[in-house]
Amino acid sequence: MTGNLTLAIVAAVLISSGVYLLTERSLTRILVGVLVMSNGVNVLFLIASGPAGNPPLIGLFAGEGMADPLPQAMVLTAIVITMAVSAFVVTMAYRSFQLHGNDEVSDDIEDRRIRELAERDDVSDSYEDIRFSDTGEDRVSE
Repeated sequence: MTGNLTLAIVAAVLISSGVYLLTERSLTRILVGVLVMSNGVNVLFLIASGPAGNPPLIGLFAGEGMADPLPQAMVLTAIVITMAVSAFVVTMAYRSFQLHGNDEVSDDIEDRRIRELAERDDVSDSYEDIRFSDTGEDRVSE
């Protein structure tokens, strides 16, 4: 398969659509994003594989006419990895649905507290503003 512009555009659309779906809060959409992005990466691997050729069997075919088996092996590996990630996300979505009745990813309470502190430009009690020794000052006084 020779690389052409159409396949490159298809791969770019699939990957960008997958990245967009990964930013959603629903685990079902995240799962679809992983699958779509994986298909885009697989198309990208096939574009890079070069032209079709004879099977890579030494002794039966000439060396210059053989197809490169590495991109095909990488696509198979990517398919297995995608299957494992998909199984993990489906398991998380199922467990989330059992616990909460939906598959939405909720905010972490600690993240919310840190965000509120950052918005108030506040620091925690354990924060100690220390300057480096090359500035000539040991601590910043308030």
